[in-house]
Order: sequence, then structure tokens, then C-alpha cells
Amino acid sequence: MIFGKLLPREGNFFELFNQHGEKIVEGARAFMAMVQNYSDPAERERYAVQVDAAERQADKITAEVNRLLHKTFITPIDREQIHSLINAMDDILDLLQDSSETMSLYDVRAMTDEVERLTDLSVKCCERVRHAVSLLAQLSKHDAAEAAIKTCEEIDKLESDADRVMRAAMSKLFREEEDVRELIKLKAIYEQLEAISDRCEDVANLIEGIVLENS
Repeated sequence: MIFGKLLPREGNFFELFNQHGEKIVEGARAFMAMVQNYSDPAERERYAVQVDAAERQADKITAEVNRLLHKTFITPIDREQIHSLINAMDDILDLLQDSSETMSLYDVRAMTDEVERLTDLSVKCCERVRHAVSLLAQLSKHDAAEAAIKTCEEIDKLESDADRVMRAAMSKLFREEEDVRELIKLKAIYEQLEAISDRCEDVANLIEGIVLENS
């Protein structure tokens, strides 16, 4: 038991979750600015660099959470939940970075309305992920637990909206795009963008589980 007393009991997991949530929103907004300024190569590159920076900083936070898990004797919520949640959050930023890199590698000619709509839905999902995560430290309060569940439901709805936009985008793409190379590029980008809201929904599902077990 002496060994146990030497280890930290709680660890600042909630604070690290909040920091990671901030990086997700930072990366998502930089990605949106990149899409909106896509026709300007210098601006496009500037915002792509910001997406990369947010992803790298979030990686460091994820590593810190995993390091802290090994050091902490008693955690505020289940260890497996902490591990799953931080890695699911990290997946969101990885996908934002992947989408940014794909646009650059594929040298897409121009952004479509569908890319902009999927990007907008991604940003809204990311903002709600940050909000839901910020409520985890207050789960003992009934209002915070209810607000977290409501936010998770909003993420689910946004994910369904993104699903619909992607299906319509694919249908239009295969009907109207005559350049096969452009079709292949846009198909890959639509799928990646839709996957961002899927990862946000994964986080929402984990948060719902945490709320139900701990409130």
C-alpha cells in the first residue's frame, strides 16, 4: 500500500480532455478556412499548416494522458474509458489532417458546394465534441449530465445530416462529373469528410456511456 500512496490519485485528466477538445476545434476551423480560401494557394497553405500544428499538439496531449494513466493510482473515471475517449478524440484530428493532405496530394481543382457543406457539418460536430467533453468534470451535477447527453444527441443528428449530404454528393458526382480523375479525387475527399462526423459520433457514444455510469 505504500507504493499506492506514492502515486497521484486523480491526475488532471479532465483538464487534458479540455485542452484536446480545444485543439480539435482549432484544427476544424483552420480546415474550414483552408476550404474557404482554397483558390488562393498561399492562404490554403497557411491554413493547412495550422491544421498540422493542431494535430501535433493534440498528439502530445494524447501521449500525456496515456502516460498519466500509467502513473495514476485512482482515476476519476474508468481507465478504459479514459484511454478509449482520448484515442477517439485523437482520431478526429488525424482525419482532419488526412483530409487536408489528400486535397493537396490529389491537387483538386476546386472545392464543391458539397465539400463546403460537409466541412461545415464537421466543424459543428467538433464544436459539440468540445462542449460535451467540457462537461465531464461536472457529471455529479444533474444539469451537466443532461447537457452532455443533449450535446451527444446533437452530434448524432449532425452525423446523420453529413450522411445524407455525402449520399447526395456521390449521386451527383457519378451523374455529372465527366473527368474520371476528378471523380476519383472528390469521391475520396467526400468519404474522408463524412468520416470526421463518424469519429465525432464515436466520441459522443463514449461520452454517453461515461455519463450513464458516472452521473
